[in-house]
Amino acid sequence: MYGKRIKELREERDLSQQQLAELLHCNQNTVSRYENETHDLGTGDLVKLCRLFQVSADYLLGLEDETGAKNYR
Repeated sequence: MYGKRIKELREERDLSQQQLAELLHCNQNTVSRYENETHDLGTGDLVKLCRLFQVSADYLLGLEDETGAKNYR
């Protein structure tokens, strides 16, 4: 779920994967792997993404929807 959310948030802000990678101080391949969920999202980047996109970790991880309703199933 986090991959889809990262991609949606990135595209809403008209950022390329390369631009997001620069903001996260990583490379474009890492952002691609996050979006495809082939690389685990580390705590440090999770926090950076939440701050950058101004969303909660629960939202980014799919534990909360757009309205803030929790979904822990």
